[in-house]
Amino acid sequence: MREFQVYIASNEASLINYGERYRSGERISSAFVEATGNAMISKRFSKKQQMQWSPRGAHLLLQTRTRSLDGSLRAAFEHWYPGMMNDNDRGHRRAAS
Repeated sequence: MREFQVYIASNEASLINYGERYRSGERISSAFVEATGNAMISKRFSKKQQMQWSPRGAHLLLQTRTRSLDGSLRAAFEHWYPGMMNDNDRGHRRAAS
């Protein structure tokens, strides 16, 4: 019980008061987002869809999107292709020289 009290006290600022959110009319669930995502993914796996995804393609797309969102995509490409440099970097480095 002591560990739980310490946890609550230490994380108080980041804990969500769902009762307060509910009473003020705010959403307290991400189910609507998950349902939309599931519907979109199901549609893309459908054989009737012109542009359908394979399980491997969907996996790779999600990995790419995750890296894009967390900011690690560019570093991954620079690791795979050490000579990679976009035009913005070239212009910036010339101007700084």
